[in-house]
This record gives sequence, structure tokens and C-alpha cells, in this order.
Amino acid sequence: MIAPFEHLLLLGSALFVLGAVCAVTRRSVIMILVGVEIMLNAAGLVFIGGALSWGTLDGQATVLIVLGLAAAEVAFGLALLVHAKRQGGTVTADDYGTLKG
Repeated sequence: MIAPFEHLLLLGSALFVLGAVCAVTRRSVIMILVGVEIMLNAAGLVFIGGALSWGTLDGQATVLIVLGLAAAEVAFGLALLVHAKRQGGTVTADDYGTLKG
């Protein structure tokens, strides 16, 4: 059974909104990264649904690029987190001004 494209759009938009709320309202860098990951997964879900609905492979190829971007984002974000934890001992987003100098 294939879900209708409208249902996938509703689920994708709900997941994107939840991810955006998580990324904006939290102060912990880990929770911000989780929110961004949820938003990227929601976009991937809509791309896959569109590719299945229209019978093309463009959406699936885009999802592969988005997954690569998500992996790079997590690696870079966790490297920043480890650096800030070693320098200042905190994981709140407000304290990342110390990375300037």
C-alpha cells in the first residue's frame, strides 16, 4: 500500500515544524543538532514521496545529497561541541562566542 502524497506532505510538514521548534527553543547544542536533523529528515521524506508520486528518481538522488549534508553537519557540530566543552566546560549555544578568538 502506498500512502497518498498529501499524507506525506502533512507528515513532513509536521516533522519540520517540530524540528524547527526544537532547534529554536532549546539552548543545548545537542538538542539544536537534533532539531536540524529532524528537519532534514522531514525534507527527505517529502522528496521521497514526491519522487514516488511523480515516478522519477530526482527526489531520491536529492535525499542522498541531503543525507551526506546531514552527516557533515553532525560531524562539524559535534567537533564544535567537543572544542567548546574542552575550552569552557559548557554545551549551551550562548557560550559559543568564545570560539572567535
